[in-house]
Amino acid sequence: MRKASRLFEIIQILRLAKKPMTAAAMAETLEVTVRSIYRDIVALQAMRVPIEGGRGIGYIMRPGFDLPPLMFSIEEMEAIVLSLALLERTGDDELKQAAKRVNQKIAGAVPAPLRQAMEGKALYAWGSAAPSPVGLDLGLVRRAIRDEQKLTLVYRDELGRATERMIRPIALIYYSQTANIVAWCELRQAIRNFRSDRVEHCAATQSYFKGEGDELRQLWTSGWTERPAAVS
Repeated sequence: MRKASRLFEIIQILRLAKKPMTAAAMAETLEVTVRSIYRDIVALQAMRVPIEGGRGIGYIMRPGFDLPPLMFSIEEMEAIVLSLALLERTGDDELKQAAKRVNQKIAGAVPAPLRQAMEGKALYAWGSAAPSPVGLDLGLVRRAIRDEQKLTLVYRDELGRATERMIRPIALIYYSQTANIVAWCELRQAIRNFRSDRVEHCAATQSYFKGEGDELRQLWTSGWTERPAAVS
Protein backbone atom coordinates (compact mmCIF):
# COMPACT_ATOMS: atom_id res chain seq x y z
CA MET A 1 0.00 0.00 0.00
CA ARG A 2 1.38 3.39 -0.95
CA LYS A 3 1.91 5.98 1.77
CA ALA A 4 -0.78 8.40 0.51
CA SER A 5 -3.37 5.61 0.51
CA ARG A 6 -2.22 4.45 3.94
CA LEU A 7 -2.58 7.93 5.45
CA PHE A 8 -6.13 8.15 4.13
CA GLU A 9 -6.90 4.69 5.54
CA ILE A 10 -5.60 5.67 8.98
CA ILE A 11 -7.83 8.75 9.01
CA GLN A 12 -10.82 6.60 8.06
CA ILE A 13 -10.05 4.04 10.77
CA LEU A 14 -9.77 6.71 13.46
CA ARG A 15 -12.89 8.55 12.26
CA LEU A 16 -15.01 5.41 12.59
CA ALA A 17 -13.38 4.03 15.76
CA LYS A 18 -15.48 3.90 18.93
CA LYS A 19 -12.42 3.70 21.20
CA PRO A 20 -8.67 4.43 20.98
CA MET A 21 -6.94 2.37 18.29
CA THR A 22 -3.47 1.02 18.94
CA ALA A 23 -0.77 1.17 16.29
CA ALA A 24 -0.62 -2.63 16.37
CA ALA A 25 -4.33 -2.94 15.55
CA MET A 26 -4.04 -0.48 12.66
CA ALA A 27 -0.89 -2.20 11.39
CA GLU A 28 -2.70 -5.55 11.33
CA THR A 29 -5.67 -4.05 9.45
CA LEU A 30 -3.46 -2.34 6.85
CA GLU A 31 -0.92 -5.20 6.67
CA VAL A 32 2.08 -2.98 7.42
CA THR A 33 4.57 -2.76 10.27
CA VAL A 34 3.82 -1.01 13.55
CA ARG A 35 6.80 1.27 12.89
CA SER A 36 5.15 2.41 9.64
CA ILE A 37 1.99 3.35 11.56
CA TYR A 38 4.01 5.38 14.07
CA ARG A 39 5.70 7.27 11.23
CA ASP A 40 2.35 7.86 9.51
CA ILE A 41 0.77 9.20 12.72
CA VAL A 42 3.64 11.68 13.10
CA ALA A 43 3.20 12.74 9.46
CA LEU A 44 -0.55 13.26 9.90
CA GLN A 45 -0.03 15.25 13.09
CA ALA A 46 2.49 17.43 11.23
CA MET A 47 -0.28 18.11 8.69
CA ARG A 48 -2.47 19.27 11.62
CA VAL A 49 -4.77 16.29 11.55
CA PRO A 50 -6.09 16.28 15.18
CA ILE A 51 -4.88 12.85 16.28
CA GLU A 52 -4.18 12.41 20.00
CA GLY A 53 -2.66 9.56 21.97
CA GLY A 54 0.60 7.71 22.10
CA ARG A 55 2.38 4.38 22.10
CA GLY A 56 0.81 1.80 24.33
CA ILE A 57 -2.45 3.69 24.92
CA GLY A 58 -3.76 4.07 21.37
CA TYR A 59 -4.88 6.97 19.21
CA ILE A 60 -8.13 8.87 18.75
CA MET A 61 -9.36 11.57 16.39
CA ARG A 62 -10.57 14.75 18.08
CA PRO A 63 -14.20 15.63 17.24
CA GLY A 64 -14.72 18.19 14.52
CA PHE A 65 -12.31 16.85 11.92
CA ASP A 66 -13.90 15.41 8.82
CA LEU A 67 -13.29 14.79 5.16
CA PRO A 68 -15.46 16.49 2.52
CA PRO A 69 -18.97 14.97 2.58
CA LEU A 70 -20.04 12.46 -0.02
CA MET A 71 -23.11 13.79 -1.82
CA PHE A 72 -24.84 11.12 -3.90
CA SER A 73 -28.31 10.94 -5.37
CA ILE A 74 -30.32 7.73 -4.98
CA GLU A 75 -29.53 6.82 -8.61
CA GLU A 76 -25.81 7.46 -8.07
CA MET A 77 -25.86 5.31 -4.94
CA GLU A 78 -27.59 2.49 -6.82
CA ALA A 79 -24.91 2.73 -9.51
CA ILE A 80 -22.21 2.36 -6.85
CA VAL A 81 -23.95 -0.58 -5.18
CA LEU A 82 -24.35 -2.44 -8.46
CA SER A 83 -20.78 -1.69 -9.57
CA LEU A 84 -19.40 -3.05 -6.31
CA ALA A 85 -21.59 -6.15 -6.66
CA LEU A 86 -20.20 -6.76 -10.15
CA LEU A 87 -16.70 -6.96 -8.67
CA GLU A 88 -17.81 -10.11 -6.86
CA ARG A 89 -17.98 -11.79 -10.27
CA THR A 90 -14.30 -11.19 -11.06
CA GLY A 91 -11.52 -13.55 -10.05
CA ASP A 92 -9.62 -10.65 -8.47
CA ASP A 93 -9.61 -11.40 -4.73
CA GLU A 94 -7.90 -8.12 -3.85
CA LEU A 95 -10.53 -6.05 -5.68
CA LYS A 96 -13.33 -8.01 -4.02
CA GLN A 97 -11.92 -7.18 -0.59
CA ALA A 98 -11.49 -3.54 -1.65
CA ALA A 99 -15.17 -3.45 -2.69
CA LYS A 100 -16.20 -4.51 0.81
CA ARG A 101 -14.09 -1.74 2.33
CA VAL A 102 -15.62 0.82 -0.04
CA ASN A 103 -19.10 -0.26 1.05
CA GLN A 104 -18.14 0.18 4.70
CA LYS A 105 -16.62 3.62 4.15
CA ILE A 106 -19.57 4.93 2.18
CA ALA A 107 -22.04 3.50 4.70
CA GLY A 108 -20.23 5.37 7.46
CA ALA A 109 -20.28 8.68 5.60
CA VAL A 110 -23.66 9.01 3.87
CA PRO A 111 -27.00 10.06 5.42
CA ALA A 112 -29.39 7.42 6.72
CA PRO A 113 -31.74 7.30 3.67
CA LEU A 114 -28.83 6.61 1.33
CA ARG A 115 -27.38 4.10 3.77
CA GLN A 116 -30.66 2.21 3.55
CA ALA A 117 -30.32 2.12 -0.24
CA MET A 118 -26.92 0.45 0.20
CA GLU A 119 -28.11 -2.04 2.80
CA GLY A 120 -31.48 -2.84 1.24
CA LYS A 121 -30.14 -5.75 -0.85
CA ALA A 122 -32.50 -4.87 -3.70
CA LEU A 123 -29.89 -4.84 -6.49
CA TYR A 124 -27.97 -7.95 -7.53
CA ALA A 125 -25.32 -8.83 -10.10
CA TRP A 126 -26.35 -12.32 -11.18
CA GLY A 127 -24.36 -14.94 -13.02
CA SER A 128 -21.37 -17.19 -12.50
CA ALA A 129 -18.23 -15.78 -10.92
CA ALA A 130 -14.83 -16.16 -12.53
CA PRO A 131 -12.49 -18.41 -10.50
CA SER A 132 -9.38 -16.87 -9.02
CA PRO A 133 -6.34 -17.75 -11.19
CA VAL A 134 -4.03 -20.28 -9.59
CA GLY A 135 -0.65 -19.09 -10.87
CA LEU A 136 -1.31 -15.36 -10.93
CA ASP A 137 -2.04 -12.55 -8.47
CA LEU A 138 -4.17 -10.02 -10.35
CA GLY A 139 -3.32 -7.41 -7.71
CA LEU A 140 0.34 -7.76 -8.69
CA VAL A 141 -0.59 -7.15 -12.32
CA ARG A 142 -2.61 -4.03 -11.49
CA ARG A 143 0.27 -2.61 -9.47
CA ALA A 144 2.70 -3.37 -12.31
CA ILE A 145 0.43 -1.50 -14.73
CA ARG A 146 0.35 1.53 -12.43
CA ASP A 147 4.10 1.44 -11.76
CA GLU A 148 5.02 0.53 -15.37
CA GLN A 149 7.00 -2.45 -14.09
CA LYS A 150 7.90 -5.45 -16.22
CA LEU A 151 6.67 -8.93 -15.30
CA THR A 152 7.92 -12.39 -16.12
CA LEU A 153 5.42 -15.12 -16.98
CA VAL A 154 5.42 -18.84 -17.51
CA TYR A 155 2.57 -19.10 -19.99
CA ARG A 156 0.84 -22.01 -21.74
CA ASP A 157 -0.84 -21.46 -25.09
CA GLU A 158 -4.04 -23.17 -26.30
CA LEU A 159 -2.02 -26.29 -27.21
CA GLY A 160 -0.45 -26.52 -23.76
CA ARG A 161 3.03 -25.40 -24.84
CA ALA A 162 4.83 -23.44 -22.13
CA THR A 163 7.05 -20.43 -22.78
CA GLU A 164 8.74 -17.86 -20.55
CA ARG A 165 7.82 -14.26 -21.33
CA MET A 166 8.97 -10.82 -20.28
CA ILE A 167 6.01 -8.47 -20.64
CA ARG A 168 5.15 -4.79 -20.20
CA PRO A 169 1.56 -4.91 -18.82
CA ILE A 170 -0.68 -2.03 -19.90
CA ALA A 171 -4.27 -3.13 -19.19
CA LEU A 172 -6.50 -5.79 -17.62
CA ILE A 173 -9.73 -6.99 -19.24
CA TYR A 174 -12.20 -8.78 -16.97
CA TYR A 175 -14.41 -11.32 -18.74
CA SER A 176 -17.07 -13.50 -17.15
CA GLN A 177 -14.83 -16.59 -17.19
CA THR A 178 -11.32 -15.17 -16.91
CA ALA A 179 -9.21 -12.02 -17.02
CA ASN A 180 -6.83 -11.09 -19.83
CA ILE A 181 -3.57 -9.21 -19.38
CA VAL A 182 -2.86 -6.85 -22.27
CA ALA A 183 0.88 -6.36 -22.60
CA TRP A 184 3.79 -5.72 -24.90
CA CYS A 185 5.50 -9.11 -25.22
CA GLU A 186 9.25 -8.81 -25.59
CA LEU A 187 9.43 -12.30 -27.07
CA ARG A 188 6.89 -11.60 -29.83
CA GLN A 189 7.73 -7.87 -30.11
CA ALA A 190 4.02 -7.05 -30.29
CA ILE A 191 0.92 -6.40 -28.18
CA ARG A 192 -0.48 -9.68 -26.89
CA ASN A 193 -3.33 -10.83 -24.64
CA PHE A 194 -2.49 -13.35 -21.91
CA ARG A 195 -5.34 -15.33 -20.36
CA SER A 196 -4.95 -15.40 -16.59
CA ASP A 197 -6.02 -19.05 -16.40
CA ARG A 198 -3.07 -20.04 -18.62
CA VAL A 199 -0.44 -18.31 -16.49
CA GLU A 200 1.48 -20.87 -14.43
CA HIS A 201 3.75 -18.38 -12.69
CA CYS A 202 4.10 -14.58 -12.57
CA ALA A 203 6.70 -12.43 -10.84
CA ALA A 204 7.69 -8.78 -10.72
CA THR A 205 11.13 -7.78 -11.99
CA GLN A 206 13.46 -4.92 -11.21
CA SER A 207 13.03 -3.58 -14.75
CA TYR A 208 10.60 -0.79 -15.66
CA PHE A 209 9.17 0.83 -18.76
CA LYS A 210 8.58 4.28 -17.29
CA GLY A 211 6.81 6.71 -19.61
CA GLU A 212 5.90 4.06 -22.19
CA GLY A 213 2.52 2.94 -20.83
CA ASP A 214 0.34 5.57 -22.52
CA GLU A 215 2.11 5.11 -25.86
CA LEU A 216 1.65 1.34 -25.71
CA ARG A 217 -2.05 1.75 -24.85
CA GLN A 218 -2.46 4.05 -27.85
CA LEU A 219 -0.79 1.41 -30.01
CA TRP A 220 -3.18 -1.19 -28.59
CA THR A 221 -6.37 0.87 -29.10
CA SER A 222 -5.33 2.05 -32.57
CA GLY A 223 -5.71 -1.53 -33.79
CA TRP A 224 -9.26 -1.98 -32.48
CA THR A 225 -10.85 -0.99 -35.78
CA GLU A 226 -8.74 -3.60 -37.56
CA ARG A 227 -8.64 -6.61 -35.22
CA PRO A 228 -8.20 -7.32 -31.50
CA ALA A 229 -4.77 -8.13 -30.11
CA ALA A 230 -3.88 -11.78 -30.51
CA VAL A 231 -3.99 -14.15 -27.59
CA SER A 232 -0.40 -15.29 -27.25
